[in-house]
Amino acid sequence: MATPAIKRIVTFLAGHIDSFLLTSLLVLLGVGLMTLYSAGEQNPARVTSQLANIGVAFAVMWVAANIPPHILKSFAVPAYIIGIVLLVAVDLFGEIVNGAQRWLDLGVTRIQPSELMKIAVPLMLAWYFDRYEATLRIKHFAIAAVMLLVPIGFIAKQPDLGTAILILASGFYVIFLAGLSWNILLALFAAGCASLPVLWSFMHDYQKRRILTLIDPTEDPLGAGYHTIQSTIAVGSGGVSGKGWLNGTQTHLDFLPERTTDFIFAVFSEEFGLVGNGLLLCLFLIVIGRGLVIAADAPSLFARLLAGSLALSFFTYAFVNMGMVSGILPVVGVPLPLISYGGTALVTLFLGFGILMSIRTNRKLVQT
Repeated sequence: MATPAIKRIVTFLAGHIDSFLLTSLLVLLGVGLMTLYSAGEQNPARVTSQLANIGVAFAVMWVAANIPPHILKSFAVPAYIIGIVLLVAVDLFGEIVNGAQRWLDLGVTRIQPSELMKIAVPLMLAWYFDRYEATLRIKHFAIAAVMLLVPIGFIAKQPDLGTAILILASGFYVIFLAGLSWNILLALFAAGCASLPVLWSFMHDYQKRRILTLIDPTEDPLGAGYHTIQSTIAVGSGGVSGKGWLNGTQTHLDFLPERTTDFIFAVFSEEFGLVGNGLLLCLFLIVIGRGLVIAADAPSLFARLLAGSLALSFFTYAFVNMGMVSGILPVVGVPLPLISYGGTALVTLFLGFGILMSIRTNRKLVQT
């Protein structure tokens, strides 16, 4: 008697979950918890707190996976408009913490509206291109670029360069996958290079210091260059096979800053070495590859663009963090996806994975 009931419960819970993607995510989360335990001085409280974040993230993923793509599509415009309104509210009334105006205090909780735009922007652009699929012209790409640059402008002003870069990438992937020509891309690249002197004049002093530090971290070894110098030492000291779990000297002698969040990749590199880094990269590539397969199999332009953008955005998250920790990119405050400690970024990522699962498991329903 209990067997059919259990089967119904399992079908209800797992009916729209992509098992391949879920398994890959669980392995990465396991690696993250193990690294977090070491980075957090073997304090179980940090791991327990992250487990609670993971529980919330899984709940969000499950809900998103059970929303059919045509319903997700109907959320595109409202989500984008609400996001823009909240960004304007942050600009006018936002709470300032450590010199950054990124949060809205709602009394019972504090929210960061820019996190919403990580999903709302690709959702909106995919909806827009899907609407004009049969009549796409260059003006549609120009309008899409404006829709992308408006939230980017507000977020960069906060300032939150890391989030602005991630949202810019997610929107760019939609525009690129929609069919933007290579000639226009090359022209935009040339225009971007030509405008660098102008952009430099608008940058904050701390942002200029980060770029100058990238070129020569030793100019300010105890100030702006400290994070980069210590993280590159940790990455290099791991060697081929690493020093072993819980044995990273840079970590446990307290040299490495922000080691449970933005610089956790340095902890992993020091303890698991080049071999561990290679395996971690393979895990990331498996998740990205699964996302691209889902995008390729999606039956509508909306689903293809959204799935492709979410998969490639995950690549951007990992690339920017690893580049930042390895000293080849400026420090912009981007966590390593599924590994770093933190709830907001994790929930946003799993919202994206839930959407990918929805596109995957509802593809036949969408076709009919």
